[in-house]
Amino acid sequence: MKRSVSSVPTFDSMLLPTIQALQILGGSGTTEEIYEKVAQLLNLPDEVLEILHGNTSQSEVEYRLAWSRTYLKKYGLLQNSSRGVWSLASTSINLDNLDAKEIVKTVRGAEKNKAKPPDLSNEATDSIEMLEELSWHQQLHKMLMSLEPSAFERLVQRLLRESGFIQVQVTGKSGDGGIDGVGIARINGFLSFHVLFQCKRYQGSVTAGQIRDFRGAMQGRTDKGLFVTTGTFTRDAIKEATRDGAPPIDLIDGEQLVQRLKELGLGVKITMIESVEVNTDWFAKI
Repeated sequence: MKRSVSSVPTFDSMLLPTIQALQILGGSGTTEEIYEKVAQLLNLPDEVLEILHGNTSQSEVEYRLAWSRTYLKKYGLLQNSSRGVWSLASTSINLDNLDAKEIVKTVRGAEKNKAKPPDLSNEATDSIEMLEELSWHQQLHKMLMSLEPSAFERLVQRLLRESGFIQVQVTGKSGDGGIDGVGIARINGFLSFHVLFQCKRYQGSVTAGQIRDFRGAMQGRTDKGLFVTTGTFTRDAIKEATRDGAPPIDLIDGEQLVQRLKELGLGVKITMIESVEVNTDWFAKI
């Protein structure tokens, strides 16, 4: 049964589970690891995890978890690195001493003191940085969805080349079991292995059955697969991709895809704002 957005936990109800998830993960974790652990702690069904945020590739749970992390960071409980790893600000955080309502109240109060626009919704749209991040995410995802299938395959081909793959070829032949291309991944310039990849320009969630079909097409051709989609993967699909005894399949969902395009500067232009300040002390010493 299809669930509505109202069945998704609010960002404030995921504040403490986010802290708990990081504690279980050893004090740090990627956004994907935090997402997986929070989903387990709250026992969220696939029907809820598959609800997308508007017309983006990001699920509603991921979107609200981003707000949870932002609030916890502003409150001083979390830190994040430029490599996308989040960590606890202290190893001695006691969940029993934390109150989600107090965290929200404190952060919003601090934002108002900075003379920022007042909060416009229950989902804390008072963070300008977050809105700008979502804006380019949505724009890039919309662009990806407008591409022809062949153009999307060529984009993935370029992405893999820019990521260090060599001899990347797009096959895209009908009746090829969903195999869209092949490439050779190089590790530190010495080791290499063949990788078959599938590209799915898709709004919904890729299922475990589609992962199994892809693995079946890989049979006898390679021991490594890569599945790239503009959508998301169900929890069962993620489990199937790393199932013991089966050839592993790496997964890149829509959120990871737009982030990787940004990192590589593919279709994304990053403008740095230069700040120039006159050093009056320097002139005074002439």
